[in-house]
Amino acid sequence: MQAKNPSTPPHLPRRDAERPPLVRPSGALPAETLPLILEVAPDADYALIDSGEGQKLERYGPLRIVRPENQAIWARALPPRDWNRVDAVFTGDTDEEGMGRWRFPREPLGETWPMRFDGLSYLGRFTSFRHVGVFPEQAPHWRHMAGLIEEASAKRREPVKVLNLFGYTGLASLIAARAGAHVTHVDASKKAIGWARENQEVAGLETKPIRWICEDAMRFIEREVKRESRYDIVLLDPPAYGRGPKGEVWQLFSDLPALVALTRQVLTPKPLAVVLTAYSIRASFFAIHALLRDSFAGMGGRVESGELVIREENEAARALSTSLYARWVAR
Repeated sequence: MQAKNPSTPPHLPRRDAERPPLVRPSGALPAETLPLILEVAPDADYALIDSGEGQKLERYGPLRIVRPENQAIWARALPPRDWNRVDAVFTGDTDEEGMGRWRFPREPLGETWPMRFDGLSYLGRFTSFRHVGVFPEQAPHWRHMAGLIEEASAKRREPVKVLNLFGYTGLASLIAARAGAHVTHVDASKKAIGWARENQEVAGLETKPIRWICEDAMRFIEREVKRESRYDIVLLDPPAYGRGPKGEVWQLFSDLPALVALTRQVLTPKPLAVVLTAYSIRASFFAIHALLRDSFAGMGGRVESGELVIREENEAARALSTSLYARWVAR
């Protein structure tokens, strides 16, 4: 996934120099709801067991995993024996995009293992960037999206169309397709596209209409505007820094405004939603909230913004913030 590549050095050339200046749309701003905190609670498929001292202890299906977590600056709630009784530990760079390796204290494990989300099967995956192929904090967005698709599909003759940019291992795309949407999944990494297609097979959704496209997200949406392609829902999960398959450089603070402006241009006349998530950036959710609200002036609807958090399973039940988000909904 382009969103999970290592950080790009800031001295590399930026694409914003190639573009005309942005023009602020006219019209009334959408209504707003903020802060709206979307929370994930423990369940049989995933749980944040404990966190603290710069790490988090999680349960992904049958496996207990320890990974770095810079925001967990508090003390651990559980004793060492619970932290030692694990299947995998990520060692190495503690930065969000830092490379490292996995250690398996009990027995050697393969690269993947079976996982489920709301009855949908997929593969968890040990990667060199400490990620495991899924971001469980996105669950509220996935369920919200599936509800919009199912409701709209019951009222329309034509299928709901979803564009998933920076799609990574494809779980959001599979959930959208299962709900009845036609999905276009874009990611700059051939490896991630391969993982996503593998997840499609594991989920038994091979016949669902999903286009898998390995391309730079910005270049793709620019061409979609020219082709007059239109989508009802657009998912944006961009990195702070990233590289496209042809060396294109992505820098969030300089490129995101143009991406959001182009997103507006590829929406259908009666769109449903646009969801923007931001990880590992030094900013408040107010920044992306204001960007999305300004960009959708005159569109009506509402912009809801806040943080995605995961609630611990232990008695402390602390909430760990994982990312910022802003989403525009038509109603």
